[in-house]
Amino acid sequence: MKVFPIYLICLLFTFSCTDQPKNKKESIEKITKKVIYAQNTHEIAQGDKTIAISGVTVVDGTGSEPIKNALVIVKNNKIDYVGKASDATIPEDAEVIDASGMTLLPGLIDAHFHGESNKVTPLFLKKGVTSIRDPGAWNESYDEARGFEQAIPRLFLTGPHIDSYPPAYPLNSFLIQDPLEGEIAVNRFADEGATAIKAYFRLSTEMIKVICETAHKRGIPVTAHLEITNAIDAINAGLDGIEHITSFGTSLLTPSKAEVFKNKMLGDNSARRKGRYEVWNTLDIDNNPRVDSIVPFLAEHQTFISPTLAVFEKQFDKGDSTEVNAFANMLKFVGRINKGGAKIVVGSHTFAPYAELGNAYYREMELLKEAGLSNMEVIVAATLENARFFRIEERLGSIEKGKIADLIILRKNPLDDLKAMNTVEKVMLNGVFIDLN
Repeated sequence: MKVFPIYLICLLFTFSCTDQPKNKKESIEKITKKVIYAQNTHEIAQGDKTIAISGVTVVDGTGSEPIKNALVIVKNNKIDYVGKASDATIPEDAEVIDASGMTLLPGLIDAHFHGESNKVTPLFLKKGVTSIRDPGAWNESYDEARGFEQAIPRLFLTGPHIDSYPPAYPLNSFLIQDPLEGEIAVNRFADEGATAIKAYFRLSTEMIKVICETAHKRGIPVTAHLEITNAIDAINAGLDGIEHITSFGTSLLTPSKAEVFKNKMLGDNSARRKGRYEVWNTLDIDNNPRVDSIVPFLAEHQTFISPTLAVFEKQFDKGDSTEVNAFANMLKFVGRINKGGAKIVVGSHTFAPYAELGNAYYREMELLKEAGLSNMEVIVAATLENARFFRIEERLGSIEKGKIADLIILRKNPLDDLKAMNTVEKVMLNGVFIDLN
């Protein structure tokens, strides 16, 4: 009879009694819990005052009931108190902001920002967007914005799209030919400070799998724009997020129709421009077994979905009946997955056909409301849920004691009407009110 050393028996017993991860993603997160910071963290001015915002209605981003006639005290760059004004005393050295009749929200977080024009970056901050993620741009493309005298949002950059030949956007792509090159690419961008990785639509499932495994070892999430690869396969391969609701097209079609669309895409990147609307025009969202199966799948996997509805919006003044009907189906699908428990976040895409420059984020919020989310759900998607997507929820995304003071004051209450988002009175970044002029 073989006798095992006592220390090995103890080790095996300890391991067997420890709570084990329920799935691969949980296992990875337990091993590689990384603190993620914006690339420009040290360039952002930090507050050095005590500021008291009084009389305000606080919508804290968690989904909790609003606090009316509230008091929020900021010390330096952190929230020191949030609660009823009657339950606290304003410090004698505090600068007092009387916000009676106004509403206080956490700074908005944009999951899908494109800063092709660096001048739009400070504009979004003035609109209340205090953190942005550009999923697909070389880091140096933001050097100009980082050199501005005026403040800009926190920059959570991913590096360029990781894609295969021929790329849809050659200037913003890093091409790989096989999974090994995908691993090399992830490590390169992680070394450069990437806060996430963006997989693009020509990658195979095997490439996505290796990219996810490598990124998770480095402690950063992976999101993807899909057109060719089936979304279910890609999520099973390890994706943390999906960009664009159109990424689900091929997973909702019959296999034969999906292959027709994929073959068009393989032959011509631009085929998706009209093709994605043709795909969504054919879908029956209400009576579709593929829709019925993907709804619980997304809830189970807790995949973050950034629909970017605003960029796909089609009304009859700017689209034909196929496009208008397709967009209606996109809205309906977002409503279905949200009701089923999917994790919806807000991404503006920066530019949208039915929004003035700088207002694409607000339009996205309004469209999520049209899709079936409540005003409160939309606000949570824009703040704390996005912070979870970015993996920064311990510091940002809600108005709670100890968190960083990224805040916006609105003249009206968005719980009554989301158009109130366009009534920004003040924006605080890192405990400092920025110049809105």
